[in-house]
Amino acid sequence: MISIKKILMMLLACCLSFANIHAQLNNIIDEVIWIVGDESILKSEVEEQRIRAQYEGVSIDGDPYCVIPEQIAIQKLYLHQAELDSIEANESAVMNQVEMRMNYFISQIGSKEKLEEYFGKSLVALREDMRTMVRDQMIIQQMQHKLVENIKSTPADVRRFYASLSSDSIPTVPAQVELQIISYHPRIRQDEIDIVKDRLREFSERVNNGTTEFSTLARLYSEDTETAKRGGELGFLGKGQLVPEFANVAFNLTDPKRVSRVVETEFGYHIIQLIEKRGDRINCRHILMRPKISLEDKQLAIQKMDSVADAIRNEKMTFEQGVMHFSSDKNSAMNAGLMLNQRTGTSKFEYQELPQEVAKVVYDMKVAEISEPFVMIDPTSNKEVIAVVKVKSKVETHKANLIDDYQLLRNYYEGMKKEEFLTKWIEKKQKETYISIDPAWQNCDFKYPGWIKH
Repeated sequence: MISIKKILMMLLACCLSFANIHAQLNNIIDEVIWIVGDESILKSEVEEQRIRAQYEGVSIDGDPYCVIPEQIAIQKLYLHQAELDSIEANESAVMNQVEMRMNYFISQIGSKEKLEEYFGKSLVALREDMRTMVRDQMIIQQMQHKLVENIKSTPADVRRFYASLSSDSIPTVPAQVELQIISYHPRIRQDEIDIVKDRLREFSERVNNGTTEFSTLARLYSEDTETAKRGGELGFLGKGQLVPEFANVAFNLTDPKRVSRVVETEFGYHIIQLIEKRGDRINCRHILMRPKISLEDKQLAIQKMDSVADAIRNEKMTFEQGVMHFSSDKNSAMNAGLMLNQRTGTSKFEYQELPQEVAKVVYDMKVAEISEPFVMIDPTSNKEVIAVVKVKSKVETHKANLIDDYQLLRNYYEGMKKEEFLTKWIEKKQKETYISIDPAWQNCDFKYPGWIKH
C-alpha cells in the first residue's frame, strides 16, 4: 500500500513541473479524441498527464496515448454510475484532504507566492482544482467499494483457492514479529520545564508588542519540524483533529494579533496564534518546545528499566505487570504493551515497518527474550523514552500456508474476486455506454478491448 507521504510527494512533483507542462501544452492544438457517454476526453488532458508522469518518473506500462485515455474513460464510467446512485463525497473530508495537501506543497516549495508562481494560478483557483480532483477520487473509491462490498469468502472458498495454487504462485510471507514494549519517560526536572515556559513567554511578548513575527520565531525555534518549515502554520483543522488541551485554547482565540498562553500537551509546550476561523475549522500557527532531559536523569531511567528487565527475566514480575506499573505509553499500556502496526491495524510487523531503534534491537532476539534497555524516540509523541521490549512471536520468511496465514490468503482471494468483478462491470458498461474514439487513437492494445464497437 502506497503511503500518504508518497502520494503527497507525487502530487508535489506535479506542482513543481507545472510550468514546464503548461509551456508544452501551449503548443498543442486541442481536439476531442474520445467521447464516453456525454463526456469528452481532450488531447490536452492526455498530454498533460503524460508529461506529468514523465516529470515524476512514473513508468506507464504501454503506449501512454493508449493507456492514459483508457484510464480517464474508466474514471468517467465510475463517476457516471456514482451520479446515478447518488454517491457523493464528504465535503468536510474533501476539504481536510485539500488543506493537508496545500499546506504540504507550501511547506516544500517555500511560500504561497511560489506555489502560485509554479501553477500560474491563484491559491483560490489551485484549491478549487484540487478540490475537484480529490472529490472525484473519493467518489470513485466509494463507488468501487459499493460494487464489491458483498464479495465475501468462506473458509471452504479459501481452502479451495489455496489448493488450486501452483507452488510458484503461492505468495511469500516476509519475516514478521510481534512485540511487547515498556516505554518509560525519564523524569524531567522542573527547572528545565521553567526554562521552556519562560522562553515561550518571551516569544509571546515579542510578537504581542510587534517586534518579531510569530512565523519567524516558529521557523527558528519550533521543535515541530514539519510545521516550522511553514512558519508554524497547521492548516485548517477541526476540533477533533487536535489534542483536547491544544484545541480548547486554539478555538477560544479571537485576536490574530495576540498569542495564547503557554499550553501543555503530551507533545510538549506550545504557544498558539490564530490565523483564520472558517466554520467549524480553524487555521493557526504554533511553536512547540520540549524540556531537555539531563544526562543524569536519562542514566537513572536506564538503570531503573534495567532493574525492571531483570525482575521480569527472574520471574519476580510478568512483562504485563511491568507494562502496567512503568509504561508511559497509554496506547500500548492498555493492551499489555503489545505494539500495534498502524499501517495494517494488526500487531504483526515486518522489520522495515518498525521504528529503526526497535528493529536493530529485536532482529537477533529469540521468542520470549527480554531486551536490554535502549533509548528511542516515541513515534506518537516524538519524545525520547527508555524502552524494553519482549519478542512475543516471530515468523521467518516462508510460503503462505492455511494454518499460519489464513487471513492473508483470504484477503488475497477476496482481492482477486473483487478485481474480477470490477473487470466484468467495466466490460458491461462498455456495452451499455455510447463510446466514440477518433480513428487516429484506435490503434491500441487496450486492457479492456470493448471500447471499439464493431
